[in-house]
Amino acid sequence: MAPTDSASDATGTPESDLTVAQATDPRPIEDVAADLGLSPAEVERRGEGVAKLTHAAVREAVGGAADATNGASAAGGPAERGETAGSDGTTVLVTGMSPTPKGEGKTVTTVGLGQGLAALGERTAVAVREPSLGPVFGIKGGAAGGGYSQVLPMEAINLHFTGDIHALTAAHNLLAAALDNHLHQGNDADVDARRVHWPRALDVNDRALRETVVGLGGTASGVPREDEFVITAASELMAVLGLASDLEDLKARIGRIVLAVDADGEPVTPDDLGVTGAAAALLRDAFRPNLVQTVEGVPAFVHGGPFANIAHGTNTLVADRVGSALADYLVTEAGFGADLGAEKFGNIVAREGMVPDVAVVVATVRGAKRHGLEMWPTDFDALAEPDPDAVRAGVDNVAKHVSIAESFGVPTVAAINVFGDDTEAELAALEEAIADRGIPVVRSTAYRDGGAGATDLAELVRERAGTGSFSPLYDVDAPIREKIETVAREVYGAADVEYVDGAADDVERVEGWGYGDLPVCLSKTPYSLSGDAARTGVPEGWTLTIREVTPSAGAGFVVAKTADVMTMPGLPAEPAAEDIDVDADGEVTGLF
Repeated sequence: MAPTDSASDATGTPESDLTVAQATDPRPIEDVAADLGLSPAEVERRGEGVAKLTHAAVREAVGGAADATNGASAAGGPAERGETAGSDGTTVLVTGMSPTPKGEGKTVTTVGLGQGLAALGERTAVAVREPSLGPVFGIKGGAAGGGYSQVLPMEAINLHFTGDIHALTAAHNLLAAALDNHLHQGNDADVDARRVHWPRALDVNDRALRETVVGLGGTASGVPREDEFVITAASELMAVLGLASDLEDLKARIGRIVLAVDADGEPVTPDDLGVTGAAAALLRDAFRPNLVQTVEGVPAFVHGGPFANIAHGTNTLVADRVGSALADYLVTEAGFGADLGAEKFGNIVAREGMVPDVAVVVATVRGAKRHGLEMWPTDFDALAEPDPDAVRAGVDNVAKHVSIAESFGVPTVAAINVFGDDTEAELAALEEAIADRGIPVVRSTAYRDGGAGATDLAELVRERAGTGSFSPLYDVDAPIREKIETVAREVYGAADVEYVDGAADDVERVEGWGYGDLPVCLSKTPYSLSGDAARTGVPEGWTLTIREVTPSAGAGFVVAKTADVMTMPGLPAEPAAEDIDVDADGEVTGLF
C-alpha cells in the first residue's frame, strides 16, 4: 500500500508529510491487528485507523502477569499467534547522534526500517512515542515521522489522538489538587508547604507558568504557596505509565511517588493521601497500547511520551513487550542521542526485561556539519551551504554515539538519514568517514521512498542482530554517586563530576529514604555530549556539574539534574501554531 503519485512533486520528493498522509488509503485497523495475530475482539476501535488493545489482549500477548520481583514479564503468547508465539522477537533500538534542534529523523528511520523489514518478509511492528502538543505547536509542527515513512492517521496522532495525554494531565493535577486540599483541610500528614515537590501539568508550551503562586484569595482558596507547571510529558506520571507492567504495577508506582516532605523530612505520597486508586482509574484506558499503522500498512504502536532529557525517553514498556511478543522484529525508538535515550534504555528499560538485540545510530549531513563547524546556536541557513570538509570533521560525534550503544554489548550500525537537499559530495564524505572508523553504515531514503529506501538498512540490521551480549553499565546496588559518575565518564566522556547547590546533600537524603538502589536518570542538554550545548563534537577534559538529585520513586529511578533543563518549554519566535489551521470541511493544514 502506498500513497498516490499526487503526493509527490516532479522529483519524487513528498510535497509535505500531511499531503502524503491524506493521499494514503489506510487498511482497516482490524486487518493490521490480524498481522500480529490479534482478533477483532482484542482491539477496540478509536476512530478511523486507530484502536486500543484490550487489557485481556495485553495480558495474553506478554504471557501473563509481570514477575513481581523485577517487573519483567514471562515471554511469549498463545500458540495460535503463529510461529513467534512462546518467544520474543528481535528488538531493534533506534537512537542517534547529538542532534540539531529540528532532530535528525529518528522517527522517520524507525518507521522506514520497520517497513523495510516488512518488505523483506519479516513480521514487524514499530513502536514510537506519542507526540506532545507542546513541540507540535512549538518548533516541530508534528512528530509522527514524515514523508513515506510516517504513522497514520497523522492528524489524530499529532493532536488529541486517543486522549492518553489528557488523561495523564488530569491524573497529575488530581494529585496536585488532593495535596493542596490536604493542606487546606487540616494537614493531618503534617506536610511542609515549603517543600511540596509536585507541580501542576499542562500539555502546551507556556513559559509564563514556570513559576506561579497558588492559594491566593483568602482562607476559602487554600494555603498560599509557590508552585509551578510542567509540560505533561515531563510529569513523573508519564514515566510511571511508560514503565508499568500491568494495572497493579501502575497503582503501586503511583502510590510511592514523592509529592512533598513532612515536618520530619520524610516523603509524603499518594498512598498517604488515599488518592492512588483515583489517579490509577483515570489512567486505566491510557495504559492500553494504541495500535495504528505506517503509510505502508505495517503495525505500529504509538504509546506514551516521556522526554528523554527529563525521564527515560521511550514509548511504553507494555507496547514494546506486546510488539516483541507478537512480531519477528520490533523496531523501537529512544529519544535524542545515544548519550540520553540509548543510555537510559540500557540502564533503566532493559532492566525491566526489554533488551535490545541490535542498535541503529541515525546520522545526518547537517548534524555532522554542525559539529564540524562547532556551531551553537544552530544556524540552519549556514548548514544548508555545502561543506564536505565540515561533515568529515563532525563524524567523531557519530562514532562516539555508536561506541555508547556498543558499550552495552549491543551490535550497532549507522544509518545516514538522507534529506532532499543533501549533496552527493557531503553524503559520500559522511558515509566514507563513518566507514573509515570501522562502523557498518548505509544510507536510508525512507522519507522519500518508504520501505524500499530502507531495505539496505533492514538487511544490515538483520545480519547484525543477536551477535552481541547485553549488559548494563553499572550495578543498581552501587551508591548513587558511583552510578552518576559511571554514566558521566563512560557515556558522556567527562573527566570529573562536581556536586553544587546542595546536590551532595540531596544524594544523602535520597539514599536515606531508601531509594539508593534505583537506576539513575541524568537530565542534561541533548545537543552536546557534555552538559553545555555549545560544546560540540566529542568534548574532552570537562567536568559535569550536578545541581540537584531527586527521587522519581514511582517511575523507579533517581533523577540527577545537570543544568536548568526546562520542564515547561516556551514557544519560539515563530511557533508552528501560526501555520496550523482547519478549513470548513474539517481538514487540518499546516502539520508537518
